[in-house]
Amino acid sequence: MSHVLYEHILGGLLGQAFGDAFAMPALLHPEETWKRYNGWITTFHPGPEGHPAHEGLPAARVTDDTEQAFALASSIIRDGAVTVEGAARALLAWYKAVDGDTAPFVGPSTRRACQALMQGADPGKTGLTGDTNGGAMRISPVGLLHPGNPSAAVRDAAAACRPSHFTDVAVSAAAAVAGAVAEALKPEITLERILAAGRRAAVEGRSLGRPWFGASVSRKIDLALELVRGADVDDSEDLFSRIRDLYDLLGATLAAADAVPCAFGILALARGDPLLCARYAAALSGDADTVAAMACAVAGAWRGAGAFPAQMVAELRRANPELDFEGVAGELSRLAERNLKGKPG
Repeated sequence: MSHVLYEHILGGLLGQAFGDAFAMPALLHPEETWKRYNGWITTFHPGPEGHPAHEGLPAARVTDDTEQAFALASSIIRDGAVTVEGAARALLAWYKAVDGDTAPFVGPSTRRACQALMQGADPGKTGLTGDTNGGAMRISPVGLLHPGNPSAAVRDAAAACRPSHFTDVAVSAAAAVAGAVAEALKPEITLERILAAGRRAAVEGRSLGRPWFGASVSRKIDLALELVRGADVDDSEDLFSRIRDLYDLLGATLAAADAVPCAFGILALARGDPLLCARYAAALSGDADTVAAMACAVAGAWRGAGAFPAQMVAELRRANPELDFEGVAGELSRLAERNLKGKPG
């Protein structure tokens, strides 16, 4: 196994969880978050009182974003590939484990699909109206399977989305993240090329899902990058103003075509630094944990596991002992190397 590839796949998994947990305590509006934490969030905090989904979560605890990502990764490892049936089994097992019918954090598309799956519906048809960001928030392991091959990541992203988020806009959003993660694993790649690969993947992915109404993910990625272009990284006021532009003009919501372009804007604004991605996504507020999970997964895959502060990684591990980062990274690395060599499953 290539140690370099393993370290970057581990970085992608750490990024998924780190961003998720770091931005989990953000509130619904940027000014509310800024006021509550007296500026930037700079460390892990517990879920705040009154938060509609995260109240009571301990500091550094991940949310459904990462739980589902690791469930999907485990399914991929068990099956040796991404399959519609495997993705459905993983999602449904997670849903049952968290009592999804009553859990406040389960997204509308995921709940609708899982309830249909529990009634024995065909997993190839249960995601035909899913248009929120649930497919994209958990898709990073699919990108990690395909180092330097975004098109393969797009195809597998569509399969992984089929049970719950198979509209063209949701597949486009998930494909953008998976494609960017895959591109980020290329040696000596630049951030500009990663962003461009994600945009191309969004275009490819849109052709694979069921036609649906929704904004163009690729064009909104363009808008996100334009909104943060030229930001003064040493000026907190300018940075917060750019983040507020993302919130106001794109929307940090559950919609796939909102959250994913915001993640690309945050990734660009942070210059691909995973800690800054998490910090800026937390300031963005709204569905901040999902935006941070996606942006940090790409940043972590690019920068590698060593880019994360060791003390904060230790906190993340203590709060989430069930997440076997190294074990999952090792198995995904094995499959990724097989894909690199073009060997059949």
